[in-house]
Amino acid sequence: MIAIIGAGKMGEALLAGMLAKGHAPEDVLVTEPRAEHAAELRERYGVEVVPAAEAAKRADTLLLALKPQDMVALLDEITPHLGHGRLVISVAAGLTTAVLESHLPPGTPVVRAMPNTPALMGQGMTAVAGGAHTGPAHLERAESLLGTVGEVIRVGEQHMDTVTAISGSGPAYFYFIAETMIEAGVAMGMPRATAQKLVGQTITGAAAMLNGSGEHPVVLREAVTSPGGTTAAALRELERHGVRAAFTDAIEAARDRSSALSGN
Repeated sequence: MIAIIGAGKMGEALLAGMLAKGHAPEDVLVTEPRAEHAAELRERYGVEVVPAAEAAKRADTLLLALKPQDMVALLDEITPHLGHGRLVISVAAGLTTAVLESHLPPGTPVVRAMPNTPALMGQGMTAVAGGAHTGPAHLERAESLLGTVGEVIRVGEQHMDTVTAISGSGPAYFYFIAETMIEAGVAMGMPRATAQKLVGQTITGAAAMLNGSGEHPVVLREAVTSPGGTTAAALRELERHGVRAAFTDAIEAARDRSSALSGN
């Protein structure tokens, strides 16, 4: 039995992904305090919606999809009801496995996960890290569940702040680039809808080539860049304005902010 505690956007995305990949509704419990949303979940997915304490009693795996500021109170609520060997998976940003373990029964296996918003489209990128009592089988179970909404990669927990900076915050960087490219097209007289279609599919296609070709991004970039051509002129301007350095600084700033939020 799996319990999803917290059915906001990420929690509901995980619920939909699990059911789409073959998990039966009767094998999934959901905790959602908003009565109207709870009713919608029952109607849409056919799952049972129960209080957090009941979910902790009945489920073998608990997937906690709450905001970080709500997590400690939840852990203190469910800990008295957790049986031995329950697997706890947290997708709350910034909370280390050590923090989570300190509010759970001794020996509880904990997996910390960092998904990103494309999980809502089944195209997420999630990194997972195990705690002090987490074995390979626990990580495999977490990867199986989180893999229903995209790709999963296993990392050491010391890298989770960097994961947050690269893939957790990463979609915003691409939206920023897309916004800039679209606005440039509009400024040059192109209809906004046309510019957005061109930019959106260009990003999709470039990502497909990056993931599917096996080539380093430098090789892919050079394949587009003819000597003295339009791409070379554009890249020269980006370098002149220090865009590469600015991106590196931005990612480092996101990593440092993640570290500060997690108390590292």
